[in-house]
Amino acid sequence: MATKIEVTKDSIIGDVIKSVPGARDVIQKYFGGGCFTCPGINMETIAFGSTMHNLDPDKIVDEIKKLAGD
Repeated sequence: MATKIEVTKDSIIGDVIKSVPGARDVIQKYFGGGCFTCPGINMETIAFGSTMHNLDPDKIVDEIKKLAGD
């Protein structure tokens, strides 16, 4: 069973995917499928990924928090 985490822009992408059902779909929507084969997924934050893709991290965090019921 996944442990619930607080999702912030500083959360590690891999941890969020493991902890929040549906987060994988949100990450794929914004960052593409390449995230899932990149070893950085276990080190890089939502903020880092957002910077790399020229996106607003708060928008992604808000969407994931809605999935988590926060």
